[in-house]
Amino acid sequence: MPESAMGGDMARPRFVTGSLLRHVCVMAGTGAIGLIAVFAVDLINLFYISLLGEKAIAAAVGFAGVVGFFHTSLCIGLMIGIAAVVSRTVGAGRAHDARRIATASLVLMAAISLVAGSGTAFFLGPAVHALGAEGETARFAQRYLAITVHTMPLLGLGMACSALLRAVGDARRAMMVTLVGAFVTAVLDPILIFGFGMGLDGAAVSAVFSRLALAAVGLHGVAVRHRMLGRFEPKQLGADARAMAAVAGPAVLTNLATPVSAAFVTHSIAQFGPAAVAGAATIDRVSPVAFGLVYALSGAVGPILAQNLGAGQYRRVRQGLRDSLLVMGVSVAVAWAVLALGQDVLIRAFSADGVSAELIALFCSWLAASFFFAGGLFVANASFNNLGHPLLSTVFNWGRATVGTVPFVWWGAQYGAAGVLIGQAVGASIFGVLAVTVAFRLANRLALREDLAPAPPEDAVPVLDAPVAPTSAAGGAAALAGDLRDPAAGP
Repeated sequence: MPESAMGGDMARPRFVTGSLLRHVCVMAGTGAIGLIAVFAVDLINLFYISLLGEKAIAAAVGFAGVVGFFHTSLCIGLMIGIAAVVSRTVGAGRAHDARRIATASLVLMAAISLVAGSGTAFFLGPAVHALGAEGETARFAQRYLAITVHTMPLLGLGMACSALLRAVGDARRAMMVTLVGAFVTAVLDPILIFGFGMGLDGAAVSAVFSRLALAAVGLHGVAVRHRMLGRFEPKQLGADARAMAAVAGPAVLTNLATPVSAAFVTHSIAQFGPAAVAGAATIDRVSPVAFGLVYALSGAVGPILAQNLGAGQYRRVRQGLRDSLLVMGVSVAVAWAVLALGQDVLIRAFSADGVSAELIALFCSWLAASFFFAGGLFVANASFNNLGHPLLSTVFNWGRATVGTVPFVWWGAQYGAAGVLIGQAVGASIFGVLAVTVAFRLANRLALREDLAPAPPEDAVPVLDAPVAPTSAAGGAAALAGDLRDPAAGP
C-alpha cells in the first residue's frame, strides 16, 4: 500500500511541539471520558445486580472480576508492546513499518488471547475456589465466567485497536471504541437482567455483546479510517514479534502483578464473608469512576513521552513527567473531596449495610487518599518504560504486589476486613513514593545528556502504558483500560 493511501494523520508526530501541560491535560481528559464511561457502566451493572437482593451474586461478580482481571492484564501487557513499537516508528516517520507492525500485532493479539481464554475455561472451578469463593457464590462466579471467558479475543482486539489509535494520535476515535462498548452494556444490562429475567446470566451476555462492539468499532477505526492494516507478512512476523516482545514481555510481567495482588487481597477479604467481598467489589467499581483521570494519566503520558523520546527531546520527557504528576495531584484531591462528601449517598444506592457499608465509608473518608501515591506509581512506571528501563516498572509493580501487599494485608487481616484494605493502601503508598523518586532521578540524568546525545539509544524502546489496575480488593474494574487518547488528534 503506498504511503499516500494511509490516513493523513499517521505519519505526523503530535507531541514534539507545543505545551506539554496542555497535551497531558487534554489527552488525559479525553482518555478519562472513555474510561469513566466504561467504569460507570461497570458500576451501574453492579448496581443492577445489587437490586437482585442477593449478596452471593454481588460477591460472585467480585470473584469473577479477579479471574477476568488476569485476562485483561495479559491483554494490557501485549497492548503496551504493540503501542510502544508503533508509536516509536510513527515518531520516527517510518509509516510503512508502522503499518506492517500494526497488522502483525492484531494477529498476535487474537492468537494469544484465544489460547489464554480457552485455557482458562478448563480451570474455572479451581480458580474461583482458590480465591476463597464457596458454595452458591462459587457457582454463580463460575456461571458468569463460563459465558464471558471465551470472548477474550474480542476484548484483546478491541484493546489492541485502541492502542493503535492512540499511537497515531486519534483521540476521538480511540474514545469511541470505549464509549460504544459502554453504551451497549448500559442498554442491554437492564433489558437482559430484568426485562428477560436472566439475572446474572443477563449481565454476562451483555458483556459478550459489549466486547463484540468494542472489537468492531476498533477495527473500523484502524483499518478503514487510518488504513493502518496492510498485507500480513508471515516472514516478518518473527522480527516484529521480537520487537514487541522486548516491551510486552516486561509489560505483561508488570501488569500481572496487580491481579496477583488482587487475588491475595480478595482471598483475605473472603474470610469475612460475602458481604465483605461485595463491599470490596463496590469499591473497585467506584474508584475508577472517581479517579478516571488518574487511570487515564498512566496511558496518556505514554504517547507523549514516546514521541519526544523518538525525536530526541529528552528535556520534554522530564517536563512531561512533572506535568503528569501535577495533573494527577489536583485530580485526586478533587475526587477525594467528592467521595468524602457523597459517601452516604453511595452506601444507600447500593443497599450496603454492615461490613459492606463500613468498608465503603472507610474508603471514601480515608483510603481514597492513597491514590496520591498509586497515581504517582502509575506515572512513574510510564516514565520507566519510556526511559528505556521497563524492568524497573516490573520491579516496582511486583514489589508492590508482594512485599507491599502480603505482609501489610496479613497484618491488617488480624483486625478485620477494614484492616485488609488499610494494609493494602499503606504498602502501595510506600512503593508509590519510591517509584516517583527513582523516576525523577532517571529523568534528570537523561535531560542532562540531551546536548551530548540527541538521538535515543537503539535499545531504549519507549512504552505506552495503559492504566494500572485498581488498588482496592476485588480488582476487576480495569477491564477496558487501554483506551486513552491524544489531545491533538484531528477528525
